[in-house]
Amino acid sequence: MTKKELAELKKAEKLKAEEERIELLCEYEKQYEIYGNVCGIDEVGRGPLAGPVVAAAVIIPKGKRILYINDSKKLSEKKREELFDVIMKEALAVGIGFAQAERIDEINILQATYEAMRMAIEKLPVTPDVLLNDAVTIPEVDIRQVPIIKGDAKSMSIGAASIIAKVTRDRLMCEYDTWYPQYGFAKHKGYGTKQHIDAIKEHGACPIHRMTFIKNFI
Repeated sequence: MTKKELAELKKAEKLKAEEERIELLCEYEKQYEIYGNVCGIDEVGRGPLAGPVVAAAVIIPKGKRILYINDSKKLSEKKREELFDVIMKEALAVGIGFAQAERIDEINILQATYEAMRMAIEKLPVTPDVLLNDAVTIPEVDIRQVPIIKGDAKSMSIGAASIIAKVTRDRLMCEYDTWYPQYGFAKHKGYGTKQHIDAIKEHGACPIHRMTFIKNFI
């Protein structure tokens, strides 16, 4: 066997393994698609000291498989960006919701997360029949919900939602970095790194900081 043939064989084996992995990620989708449109929901940004919490709702067409989807935290930034474009192109519907820092301070992070999730669902151009959620049950939603612990690593739809939410939020934080460059938002995305905390102590808070999160630093 030549080097080229060996390389092609290995490539084919990797592709087959990925197809099998994705098929396993569709167990919940296959279980609930008899009820209609299955929508994955996830959020990003509950922990940072600054910026919004962002939720995404994604409906992938029945029978559609998007390779390489995974929990967004397990993917490189480059891979997330690539998959973002693929998901936006291939999905039946995508909805994105936000709760900004001021709202998080007003109603607390958990309620703000639920609000962002409801907004994401409302922005879907197609009404879902079943919601696959990453670990939570969203209040004030009349659609059937299936909470799945660590769902972003167990469901293709939730994994897709985690990627959409993560890329959307990261892009926002990079934009905020141009407004408030002294904090380094493009680098840490608002999380509580030493660089970020030191910048808060030196410069004080800016309009996108969550005051209830940084009260011990100012």
